[in-house]
Amino acid sequence: MNRLGNEKSPYLLQHANNPVDWYPWGDEAFEKARAEDKPIFLSIGYSTCHWCHVMERESFENSDIAALLNRDFVSIKVDREERPDVDRIYMLFVQAATGSGGWPMSVFLTPDRKPFFGGTYFPPDNRYGRPGFGALLQSLANAWRNDRARVEQSGAQVIEQLKQYSLAGRVNSGQAASGVADATTLDAGFRSFERAFDPRLGGFGSAPKFPRPSVFNFLLRYYARTREEDALEMVLLTLREMAKGGMYDQLGGGFHRYSVDDHWFVPHFEKMLYDQAQLAVSYLEAFQITREPRYAEVARGIFEYVLRDLSHPQGGFYSAEDADSAVDAAHPHEKSEGAFYLWSHAELVEALGERDAESFSRRFGVEKNGNVEEDPHAEFRGRNILFQANDAADAEVIERAIPKLLEIRSHRPRPHLDDKILAAWNGLMISAFAKGARILGEVRYELGARRALDFVRRTLWRETDRTLLRRYRDGEAAVEGFLDDYTFLASALIDMYETTFDSRNLRWAIQLAERAIELFEDRESGGFFSTGDAKSDLVLRLKDDYDGAEPSGNSGIALALLRLARITGREDFRKAAERTLEAFGPGLLTAPSAAPQMLVALAFAIGRPREIVLAGPRDSSVYAAMLAAIHTKFLPDAVIMRGEDAPIAMPAIEEKPTAYVCENYACKLPVTEAAALEELLQ
Repeated sequence: MNRLGNEKSPYLLQHANNPVDWYPWGDEAFEKARAEDKPIFLSIGYSTCHWCHVMERESFENSDIAALLNRDFVSIKVDREERPDVDRIYMLFVQAATGSGGWPMSVFLTPDRKPFFGGTYFPPDNRYGRPGFGALLQSLANAWRNDRARVEQSGAQVIEQLKQYSLAGRVNSGQAASGVADATTLDAGFRSFERAFDPRLGGFGSAPKFPRPSVFNFLLRYYARTREEDALEMVLLTLREMAKGGMYDQLGGGFHRYSVDDHWFVPHFEKMLYDQAQLAVSYLEAFQITREPRYAEVARGIFEYVLRDLSHPQGGFYSAEDADSAVDAAHPHEKSEGAFYLWSHAELVEALGERDAESFSRRFGVEKNGNVEEDPHAEFRGRNILFQANDAADAEVIERAIPKLLEIRSHRPRPHLDDKILAAWNGLMISAFAKGARILGEVRYELGARRALDFVRRTLWRETDRTLLRRYRDGEAAVEGFLDDYTFLASALIDMYETTFDSRNLRWAIQLAERAIELFEDRESGGFFSTGDAKSDLVLRLKDDYDGAEPSGNSGIALALLRLARITGREDFRKAAERTLEAFGPGLLTAPSAAPQMLVALAFAIGRPREIVLAGPRDSSVYAAMLAAIHTKFLPDAVIMRGEDAPIAMPAIEEKPTAYVCENYACKLPVTEAAALEELLQ
């Protein structure tokens, strides 16, 4: 076992028995590189990454390749989910150098951690138009020995270019536009997504199709602001098509990472917590706007999956499930992508009987010879991906069949579970459960959010120095939190406050916001760095500003601070948010589609402010009806609070449940009946 055997990261532990002499990221590895005058091979990935597994089998378990690495390099493994700061720096380099990025990420560094060559997956020998990894290692080792000055100069130039990029504070590296982001920027963002939209199958762009929920967040708010029907329909069509396809787990709920094809049929089968969290919110908001039960049903499916399969017994949510799993228990090392989720027609007949299997097959597109024919999916042949092929099916049959098949599936070898608990991703999921509790009226979802918050506070929050840690696993909390950890947890606490009106959640959200400003804000240029200034193991600090699979920390903190400023009346929060929007304004003007969640924050900042304040006793049918009147509506520009928590206390009228609605800095007369509140909210 190499040095990774002492780590807690599931990804690092997966490589603990490789013949490669791996080091974790840290001083020991850096000092060895300096002392032995060797370049660093940095390999970054995560435990549920399919191509990371492939490169491990082909190269890192290969004794000949391991010998080359051990002789000529110092090899370092990084879990990108534990150290997103390290990942961002070198991913930016790889994207700039190659035009694309992804995992596994393979980067070669000088001993002082400056990158000079990089890529993603490399096969062990020349194939797919990619150089073989063994030959590449020999070539780079030769360059280090014989052309050192040029290699070091290249690394120094790269770092200087990355510093200039990070100082620009833009979503792209081109010339920034002049002017201030405003409502016309929102219009430009809408038009950008409209151009990329697939009007037939939903989604934006061509295959492979990735869900990007921050786009849904923006378009739904753009619809609420402008009543532009196309903005709403782009989201609804995409959500419907995603839920019908194989990308949605038709039996167990929850979404796979992305669709290989353009019609959401063949998924990449891993399941990530951050996808479940954000997509649940998208379906909840679609339900709020349309009142169509189909959207609520998908949100419930996501929540049931997370509660069943991604929940720590003491609270908190695990990170992910792998795409690959063993085909059968007798051969645990023979793994195949999607094996846990695929069905043959014969298996369905055996489980359900001929008649029910026929009805089930009609509903979910099952073919006797399998429904995936095209390459490169040979491992799927003869088996079926379940998708909603036909609405016409016996509902009673489907209702009987799904629990039976779930029970059978539960006895199959499960995909690997990445059971680390991350503060940022738990924040996203807690927000989703809090919103699910109030929009769907489901007490279990509120309980799930409460238990997760309690777990995070117990395991990841250091009250003594107000420090949030990022990762908990196997009894150990580690890695001081990054901007997105503070941001997404603060946002979750605001969402929980608006669900339960427990002022302790509001106080903790304020603490996290204060600490985020203290640790991460760039007071000179505006915006927030992803890391605190004490991170001495990084070659530079970046400001993350791209809203991809997860929203960026800057987009998230801008919106969280604006919401807190409305609730508390604190000017320092409002000004910090405005400085952030101003810093990234030039980037929004040139490439608004790169930062849809920043557009959400901008829309909130320039929108017509609305505060809804509730006062008086909570234990009455009138108060419950008032809450229902609020929760059934999509009110993205509103904040909701109790009178005792408002900047200026607002009392109950005659000790009755009372609601105040304030718009554009002016309050309407208080009301004590749900029907009157309903009218005010129209």
